[in-house]
Amino acid sequence: AEEPVFGLGIIEELRRHGYEMSAGTVYPMLHGLEKKGYLTSRHERTGRRERRVYDITEQGRTALADAKTKVKELFGELVEGG
Repeated sequence: AEEPVFGLGIIEELRRHGYEMSAGTVYPMLHGLEKKGYLTSRHERTGRRERRVYDITEQGRTALADAKTKVKELFGELVEGG
């Protein structure tokens, strides 16, 4: 995603795709991705509510593109081999 996202939004999007992940799973993953330099975060206030918003970095974009390529190669091999 090119626009910033927040943890609950990610959890809701995953749920729409059939994945049930708790905040206790998602937030540590986001923190780990930020530590590795794939994401940056900032606090954003909406009314009285403050939440952490995540943006993908250039390093994150590169890693994502590489992962997509590897997945496509894997699925290609599975289809050809099956």
